[in-house]
Amino acid sequence: MSRTRARQTISHVNLHYSDASDGPAAALLLEACGLTRSQEMGLPQGGTFYRFTTNRDAPNQADNIVYLSPLPPATAALIAAARSGLGMGTSDEHPTVGAYRAAHAADPEYNFHLGFLIDSLDVLEERFLALKALEANDPLFRGRLKFLVNRALPGDPAIDARLDGSPVYRGVARYTYGRNGVQAFCETDLIVDGPLGDGLVLEFDYVFPGYAENIMSVSEKTR
Repeated sequence: MSRTRARQTISHVNLHYSDASDGPAAALLLEACGLTRSQEMGLPQGGTFYRFTTNRDAPNQADNIVYLSPLPPATAALIAAARSGLGMGTSDEHPTVGAYRAAHAADPEYNFHLGFLIDSLDVLEERFLALKALEANDPLFRGRLKFLVNRALPGDPAIDARLDGSPVYRGVARYTYGRNGVQAFCETDLIVDGPLGDGLVLEFDYVFPGYAENIMSVSEKTR
């Protein structure tokens, strides 16, 4: 068989929560993001291992999988040592910590993040508003989620009109790196990531159909 004809997809992403008590909330969050929970297994060392998939109609399919489990002890120890060495949260905090966090706050795509492409803008809007409602009303999520959105670059009358009427993108002055698509970001500390064990950014994308280029095919330097 010619290797050039072999199909290749992304099989999985492995995520972690730092505290065993955060596992159930982190799992509920991924379900609220549209993933299907297909396995849940208690671990002898504590915590729970979860398997999620975006393949709702074929949950046993071997790609588009998200695994969620406790942060491994060696990783947790390394992060703790890094935080201590940098004086995080103290009056002697190293200036690179503040600079890193400021850069991340300004651009949710600055570091590793996990993106989901949704083929309906209506569904993206409903899902994003539901996440904001969770943060506002559910004690499990209150103070654990942050939100930011990027609107499509202006210039297409049909897209501009749709977004002017959007409950999520109306009045937004932040723009995507490319055209003909939108982004919505949810940052959570229920799932840890990055060199300091900070929160993970979950991204939701939509591209408008019928265009030769979109935010997923061509990037433009706009920020």
